[in-house]
Amino acid sequence: MKENRKTMILTCMLCLLPMALGLYFYKELPEQMPIHWNAAGEVDGYAPKMLALFGFPVFFAVLELLMFFVILNDPKKQNQSNIMRQLGFWSLPVIGIIVYTVTIFSSLGYDLPITTIGTLLVGVLFIVLGNYMPKAKQNYTIGIKLPWTLDDTENWNKTHRLAGFLWVIGGIVFLIGAFLPGGAILTIAAVLVMVLVPTVYSYLLYQKKK
Repeated sequence: MKENRKTMILTCMLCLLPMALGLYFYKELPEQMPIHWNAAGEVDGYAPKMLALFGFPVFFAVLELLMFFVILNDPKKQNQSNIMRQLGFWSLPVIGIIVYTVTIFSSLGYDLPITTIGTLLVGVLFIVLGNYMPKAKQNYTIGIKLPWTLDDTENWNKTHRLAGFLWVIGGIVFLIGAFLPGGAILTIAAVLVMVLVPTVYSYLLYQKKK
């Protein structure tokens, strides 16, 4: 519990840390800052400077606290993979720092390959999660939480072995798609396979045992 408290404090501080970068460049930043990009990497959403610089880090910190609350209050938390739990704790601060930094430098006029950066980030995350997914035991917060996986240990294990393989492949597809024209279609197809195939497979296992 003490170790989890230290991790919670540290990760929340990391969520807030990028505000220092915002303060450093505050005078140079425009009053309306880009916060969202479309699939083509073009800005299609803006926010007031104060909200972008200070509101979003606070939002990420609140989400981090919520994540800790949910994960640590899982009735089956003893089954959670420690590595998967740590990935859950640390992924949000890392994503927040990257997104915040990209927002700052895009606002300063730097031409950053937003779509490529985002796709690469998601691809790496999928590969890491897929690698450890087969090791996850039944719990209510981390993993593929379907009625059939939560009801049957064998269903959970088989579904997560398949899903882990598909997520690693999907992550590789994301890494490749980041550098291909029209890569968005490829990545969308990968996500559909990663979600639908394990779901259907889990349901078929359930039907087979009825």
